[in-house]
Amino acid sequence: MRESLPDMNRKILQLLQYILFLGIGVFLVWWQLKSMQPAEKEDFIRSLKNVDYRMVIPVVIMSLLSHLSRAMRWKILLEPLHYFPKLKNVFAVTMIGYLANAAVPRLGELMKCTFLARYEKLKVDKLFGSIILERTFDFVCFLLFIGITVLIQLDTVGAYFNDKISAIAGGNASFSWLNALLFLLTAAALLLFIRLILLRFPGNRFVQKVKGFIKGILQGFAAIAQLKQQKAFVAHTLFIWAMYLLQVYVGFNAMQSTSHLGMPAACSVLTLATLAMIATPGGIGSFPIFVMQTLAIYLIPETQGKAFGWLLWGVNTGIVIVSGVLAIILLPYINKKNNRIITTE
Repeated sequence: MRESLPDMNRKILQLLQYILFLGIGVFLVWWQLKSMQPAEKEDFIRSLKNVDYRMVIPVVIMSLLSHLSRAMRWKILLEPLHYFPKLKNVFAVTMIGYLANAAVPRLGELMKCTFLARYEKLKVDKLFGSIILERTFDFVCFLLFIGITVLIQLDTVGAYFNDKISAIAGGNASFSWLNALLFLLTAAALLLFIRLILLRFPGNRFVQKVKGFIKGILQGFAAIAQLKQQKAFVAHTLFIWAMYLLQVYVGFNAMQSTSHLGMPAACSVLTLATLAMIATPGGIGSFPIFVMQTLAIYLIPETQGKAFGWLLWGVNTGIVIVSGVLAIILLPYINKKNNRIITTE
């Protein structure tokens, strides 16, 4: 059956969106390397050469543990559907999903569900629903983490942004804070305006999508509240974020210039690094920039901050590529007896 014109247009739009963001990522990589002065490039290369790569080993272990914990958490989400897949399969498709997302945004979710449905004889649509629930919960957790990050280091972060705002305002501190106040008032007015629009045009398609998103979040938390293993689900969530955070904290010790940084700095780096992964596919190009700008708050030189960003991104990307490829190769062999096509029941 031929695809309808709206479906084709939607797929073309998604392809163009992917090409755009991937192009931005590739450009950022080129720009970062091209814009370095000879002395900066020399310092950048020297920083990477002097890395204590022994500290990369625990980072790799913690990364793999976080992925395993995520697979176990997804398995818990599938129990209310009376789905009890093997952990080895859930972990394998989780890594395949990461690999796919590094290439094409949101493709990973589809790949995870497709592969698991094939090897566990499950229904794709129900699996995809559990993925949406998981992503919604992660999004709310990320917002909470941002709030905690800001609260535990108001002085450091506040002073940094105060200096930036003052510089933009020409050194006039009172003028800069007036601008900040006006910005907050404008943001509050914008939120009020959005609320009025939602109430005034309840039948609008965009308004319905926004309401549906909010409703989905509420339904997601209601579903989590009905899980039999609530404590295990929360424990896995805390463990995943703890592993993410410790990867950055332990990674600091791999470079002399960042070895003095503590947990608050690790929180800041993790927050901005997560945003970078959203900005471009797999964080390509944007990840080192976001990390560099974050470390500037803690007076880390740009070239060394950029080197740390490349180190952290390289290690995690390498894990995803190697593990994802191995999972694709090994899945058929570890499921020889259960290798079936996707069920349509």
